[in-house]
Amino acid sequence: MQRALMGALCLAAMAALASAQAPQAPDAPESSYVLGPGDELVIRALDAEEIAEKPVRIDLAGYIRLPLVGRVKAGGLTVEQLTSELTTRLKQYILEPDVAVSVTQFRSQPVSVIGAVKQPGVVQLEGRKTLVEILSQAGGLAPDAGYTVTITRRLEYGRIPLPAARDDDSGRYSIAEIELNPVMEARNPQGNIEIRPYDVISVPRAELVYVIGQVKRSGGFALKEKESLTVLQALALAEGLEKVSAPQAARILRQPPGGGQRVEIAVNVKHILEGKAPDIPLQAQDILFIPISAAKAATLRAVEAAISIGTGVVVYRRW
Repeated sequence: MQRALMGALCLAAMAALASAQAPQAPDAPESSYVLGPGDELVIRALDAEEIAEKPVRIDLAGYIRLPLVGRVKAGGLTVEQLTSELTTRLKQYILEPDVAVSVTQFRSQPVSVIGAVKQPGVVQLEGRKTLVEILSQAGGLAPDAGYTVTITRRLEYGRIPLPAARDDDSGRYSIAEIELNPVMEARNPQGNIEIRPYDVISVPRAELVYVIGQVKRSGGFALKEKESLTVLQALALAEGLEKVSAPQAARILRQPPGGGQRVEIAVNVKHILEGKAPDIPLQAQDILFIPISAAKAATLRAVEAAISIGTGVVVYRRW
């Protein structure tokens, strides 16, 4: 009997130690959410018919008013703290009050998400949320999103807990830039910081390199993590050359640093593909233009016409 008791105590101690060392799951939204002006509540109290299950909104001063208990400070409390406060006040009228508080509308902790996300706008914090969770609520990153995100926080909510965070010139805000890819790929979990009320999350658009002309998929391709693209990498993203292209006569159209008209840089893509010339790095906003070969185009049209006639004959015979 004594051995069994000792074994049970050891198992209990080990379970308690494991529980203490294991990472704690985030609190449920309503248990950790701090109430504030604009939030809408529904309060249920058994044996207190005066407190109907009607929505109650917290006023600008942070108070709600209820029958029996009167004016109660709700702003700055969690749901559990408000439940405890209402239970204490109702004990004057009810022997064992049973109170339940739920939040039906979250309005007091807005976070602005702007820039290259799929659904920019204002989202409400519902409990403790991280940067990745808020970006997910905004629909995720847009295809042309850049490689960093800028967070601006009111100093009344504390400084952003990152080494590179800085205060702005006014001394009212903390600002930090976070590289997105290491956070998304779990290579920098410290960067997935907890978001606070009134934070502004700005995702800039990435720098682009354009590939146009005789390629299979022309368009702009985003530079990620400050990387540069070479001519061959850009062609790979554009899914290669068309049959009628003239890669030996390709050009790079580049914007000068001070602005003004683009300059043309001749590039022999054919030699690069054959390994006879080094690959050329492209800069942000460069345009790689692959022209058409008139001779190739004429030959291809003739081949397509012959194939079309042959196909017609085959179809005719089958019928």
